[in-house]
Amino acid sequence: MRFDGKMTRMFPNSSRPTMRDVAHASGVAIKTVSRVMNGEPNVASATAERVLRAADEMGYVMHQQASDLRRRDGGVGAIGLLLSSVGNAFDSRLHRAVERLANDNAMMTLAASTEDDPDVELARLRGFVARRLDGLIVLTVREDHSLLARELERGWPVVFADRPAPDVDCDSVTSDNAGGVRAAVRHVRRYGHTRIAFLSNLQVISTSRERTACFRDATSDLPDCTVTTDLADEAAVIAAIERLMGSGAAPTAILSGRNDITIATVRALQRLGLERSVALVGFDDIPMADLVRPGITVIAQDPDALGELAATRLIARIRGENLRPEQVVVPTRLIVRGSGEITAGRS
Repeated sequence: MRFDGKMTRMFPNSSRPTMRDVAHASGVAIKTVSRVMNGEPNVASATAERVLRAADEMGYVMHQQASDLRRRDGGVGAIGLLLSSVGNAFDSRLHRAVERLANDNAMMTLAASTEDDPDVELARLRGFVARRLDGLIVLTVREDHSLLARELERGWPVVFADRPAPDVDCDSVTSDNAGGVRAAVRHVRRYGHTRIAFLSNLQVISTSRERTACFRDATSDLPDCTVTTDLADEAAVIAAIERLMGSGAAPTAILSGRNDITIATVRALQRLGLERSVALVGFDDIPMADLVRPGITVIAQDPDALGELAATRLIARIRGENLRPEQVVVPTRLIVRGSGEITAGRS
């Protein structure tokens, strides 16, 4: 593992806007601002909109006391961890690695999931900021990170894990998505495959976009390859595979862009009786991948390393180390188990 990417400036500290500032900007009393920010009733809608607009423009978030999360001896109290889905095996392992490091440093970890919904992410981010946690690790789905950019300018430690945020200068720890996809394409081509289908999830997710783009680039000389995106659930994956396999130029190999898509693909191929005739390589490992037959060949990420490196970086910032933003790229590796070694034309 190595630090990879640009080395850029740190944001300077600046003061946070107060409730008094919002009241002044919106022309109302402080108590009215408090009622609006707390979602209390009996505030005229026009007034509430004016207060919320002023708060948003100033970057104001009403802070809740977090004294119960902080140690009285001066130690760090709590860090936030915003995951994609706590039910995903990748997220679960990353969460465990972060929590292990936090525990070793006398910190509590508060975690939440977005289910890859940008609006949910924004609401969770506002909640984390309001609680004045000591720092935050984010698996982001949003393209606009203006809220976190303001907090970074005020000196709040933030690290992006798995998914970078190109619109802010910030630490990130990500997998080598490009290298992994290229390795998967090379692998199935070695077994004679030229009709390769790539299955990807929501393109609002930066890693999904990157893997999709890398697949297109790696197969630019193969006109019969296909890409299916925005597969949000198992039913969508199964329907896509049934459609592909029923076409006149059905793929002889499938590359899956994410672990849950891989699981759905295995089920679809088994239903169609094609698990031993269509090659499959999944991006990211899945539990029990070695127990099905054939075993599932994968491009494995290292969520333990991603979580550990992100937490280590965050803790260093919380402790006041003067660090410049860095981007860590964690290698992926090909694990051969059988499904990716099916030769083209095998029936």
